[in-house]
Amino acid sequence: MPPSLPVPAIPPLEIVHSPLARTAATAGAIASAMADPTALGTSVPVRPDPGFIEIGQGAWEGLHRSEIEARWPDKLATWRRRPLDAWAPGGEALADVQARLRPALARVLTALAAAGTPGSLDQPQVAGYLGAPADRPWSVVVGHDGVFKVLLLTLFDLPLDRFWMWSFELAGINVIEIRGGRPLVRAMNLTEHLAPDLDEESRAETEERRRSGAL
Repeated sequence: MPPSLPVPAIPPLEIVHSPLARTAATAGAIASAMADPTALGTSVPVRPDPGFIEIGQGAWEGLHRSEIEARWPDKLATWRRRPLDAWAPGGEALADVQARLRPALARVLTALAAAGTPGSLDQPQVAGYLGAPADRPWSVVVGHDGVFKVLLLTLFDLPLDRFWMWSFELAGINVIEIRGGRPLVRAMNLTEHLAPDLDEESRAETEERRRSGAL
């Protein structure tokens, strides 16, 4: 049985994704899973939005971290400590990322606002609590670690120099509720849904070690 998630039981309005191949594939897999009769059994619109594409890393694209450290040690060190003062040569500054992200985020939030009434700041909104609504509209956004860092800073009106305060697990699920126009973190980095795949991978690695005689 799949793990329970803190989201409404109704289908999402849409699945929005970065146009890059890996996020497009993930968005497609989510849509297929929701369309399955044993799940929601509903076709959900899937929409690419270039505003959610990953931060452009210019000359660093495709290079291993060790090579970047060897060729641009000072710039990389500054990026890790003061991300507003340095970034990849030919890449995107965080202010530029935020500028193209804002309209994309607004499109998602505007659609949600049009689909339902704002949640109350005075009443419980979490499913399972007495009086909590079960039909709040919601959407899925499939993106990347870097652009999601900027998204949360933007959503919570935090300065961009706090870029490194967030960390996202690969294929993790994050849930942000908008209650009365105010963002609220409901969940971060949920990975329970990956457990069956990780268990299978672990078993395969153990069997390979047994066959090879590895220590």
